[in-house]
Amino acid sequence: MDINQFNENSSGRLVVGKINREKITKLTGVTFIEEEVFIYPGAIKHINRNHPLVWNQYKDELPSILLNPDYIGQNPKVPNSVELYKFISNYLLLAIKLDPSGYVFVSSFYVLDNAEYKIKKRLASGRVQVYE
Repeated sequence: MDINQFNENSSGRLVVGKINREKITKLTGVTFIEEEVFIYPGAIKHINRNHPLVWNQYKDELPSILLNPDYIGQNPKVPNSVELYKFISNYLLLAIKLDPSGYVFVSSFYVLDNAEYKIKKRLASGRVQVYE
């Protein structure tokens, strides 16, 4: 998918998909007001710089990851954030955050190294749970 195929609103944010707000709130306690999820062009640059090839290889999967991840969790150091985990050909971690003004945006997107170990550890600690 070409980045220009995403719906762009007037602020330069790109719409990449929607979340199930009620389900995320039920599983994590984080309340999102909006269902649409945005990404800024600067975040795409960050992803491409720090996680080469992830954006180009997996950006078409964003709507599916947002609506149907395998696991969901929270980074205890980042308030009002949710981590979505999805296995495609690797485990991907898509981090979304709630902006103080109410919209939801992608903050990072990368292949989770040593994923099986990390997910197992995070499941045991309660940081992550199955998205059911």
